[in-house]
Amino acid sequence: MTLIENHPEKNIIRVQLRQNNVLKELNESEMLELESHLIVVDGGKGEILLHQGIHEMEQYFILDGILKRVVTNQQAKEMILRFTDERDMETSYAAWRLKTPTPYSIVCVSKARVAKLPLQQWAAFMDKHPKLKQTFEYEVMRLMSEIMAHTITLHLLDAPGRVHRFLRKHPDLYDRIPKKELATYLNISPETLSRLKHQGKI
Repeated sequence: MTLIENHPEKNIIRVQLRQNNVLKELNESEMLELESHLIVVDGGKGEILLHQGIHEMEQYFILDGILKRVVTNQQAKEMILRFTDERDMETSYAAWRLKTPTPYSIVCVSKARVAKLPLQQWAAFMDKHPKLKQTFEYEVMRLMSEIMAHTITLHLLDAPGRVHRFLRKHPDLYDRIPKKELATYLNISPETLSRLKHQGKI
């Protein structure tokens, strides 16, 4: 874990941060103020950045790689709620505001790099920048709505329909996500996903 100022690739990281969907409208001085709080973390494939059920929460801006938001039950069965990649963010802001434990884990699907800070610091920064807070809270609501829509389609669409919806919504992610992970997200078996592809149905 390294502060941006001390990171050997700080110039690249600064460019990546400025391309982030939530941060791109910050001016130079605002970005420098935020940078002083950010720590850069490199995670390996399968590494857990945020554990389900804890109260110590952080805000993540993805610089490189793919993350997943995943819920695990007591039998260790996984449900993947969403994937996210560069220029996007991950958060447990709603749980933090409600003072409840994190309802999911955030895990690296691939080798990934993120810039992070404690949610308490992020909230304090946003309070000083109301426009940023409005953008961020809108994004949080959009993500929650997207997850709700995905959950509904698991019940309403057949297997080919679920795959087609994913291809329509996330065409850039299809070839970057391991097919076993994608199958879990779509609630189908990897064999079914492979069969659909061989049959030309996707």
